[in-house]
Amino acid sequence: MAEREVWTFFYGSFINQDVLKKTGYVPRQVEVGKLSGFDIRIEPLANLIPADEHCVYGMLAAATHDELRSLYAQDWVGTYLPEAVLVETHNGKWRSALCYIAPAPERKPAANDYIDRIVGPAKQLGFPAWYIARLESFRPP
Repeated sequence: MAEREVWTFFYGSFINQDVLKKTGYVPRQVEVGKLSGFDIRIEPLANLIPADEHCVYGMLAAATHDELRSLYAQDWVGTYLPEAVLVETHNGKWRSALCYIAPAPERKPAANDYIDRIVGPAKQLGFPAWYIARLESFRPP
């Protein structure tokens, strides 16, 4: 019997299909989504913080729990814990999903190549221009 898949909201470098493929995970279903009530920070890795007046764009993808364990077990990822969220899809529907958030992230400037791994796919997925500018704002001076 195949393991059940759960929808997961990705917002950082895991919106990049090439990054996912390197871990052996290839999403079978993908949708663009918007998560309200959070803001993104990239210091040095992407993370979310609660913020009523903001929203975060990302990619909804179906994954098994084994696939998610493998993704978040990589050395460079750090500690991210799953939280249940409600995401609005690009076509205006609502989908419950898991979203992985770091409880106590390290805070230092992001690397340009890391920002590139997020901005390129964000443009391909059709995220709003203002949101792409927000992602770009985390580039080091």
